Amino acid sequence: MIRRAALILLLSALPALAQQAPPRVPAPPLPEPPEQIVAGISRDDIDITTNFDGSEIIIYGAIKRETPIPDGDPLDVVVAVAGPSESVTVRHKERRLGIWINTGRVSIGAAPSFYVVASTRPLHLILTPEEDQRHRVSVPLAMRSFAGPLDVEDAVPYTEALIRLREADGLYRLDDGAVRLAEETLFRADVRLPANLIEGDYSARIFLLRGGKVTDTFRAPIEVRKVGLERWLYRLALENPFAYGIMSLAIAIAAGWGASVAFRQLRRT
Repeated sequence: MIRRAALILLLSALPALAQQAPPRVPAPPLPEPPEQIVAGISRDDIDITTNFDGSEIIIYGAIKRETPIPDGDPLDVVVAVAGPSESVTVRHKERRLGIWINTGRVSIGAAPSFYVVASTRPLHLILTPEEDQRHRVSVPLAMRSFAGPLDVEDAVPYTEALIRLREADGLYRLDDGAVRLAEETLFRADVRLPANLIEGDYSARIFLLRGGKVTDTFRAPIEVRKVGLERWLYRLALENPFAYGIMSLAIAIAAGWGASVAFRQLRRT
């Protein structure tokens, strides 16, 4: 009986408690940046065929603003196109007693297979080191943390060596002045893609900068896929390597036999 009376008293007091509770005030919306990027890409998919010798994409856009163009620091635009990341091991070799041996190695957790940065002006003049650390725009900072403990005292020469090798292959590139900006409103960047691209999901990032600081960003995906015979051979090598090896051996034997037959026919004539 006492419990029932206490329950009735509690239920009758709930409306009064609800009226005394302060109303929930929604959080104010985040302010929009004074300048925003509105951009597009000429094509968001790249097909790799047997005769693929590279491609080119056009990244274009405009700056949306509700107020007049601010005075002071000029506007700059940076475009970064990155390929899928992969782990890379960089080894250092030395010649000792007439034999080349590995004396050190560094495993990089993730390095983009392709990376190009295009900008309106030299990157070191328009982007502060702090902003570069935050957004990882420059080529050295595009690489992620090292995998495992370091066996060397200084890992910088190893990452620099990887950058030099991929720059020589056309996979890493810094194009200062490749972004054209008209009246601080319209911009365009022509990005050349080499023939030695790998399949995967690529991304294009666009950064808007004033006074060395990033004021707005825009990201768009780019899909790179093998098609036709290239696609079939690629999938076969990944999903059924045994059959791929047998097929490759059979083709090599057939090619060798055909060459020997042709050579004998030429000798008889």
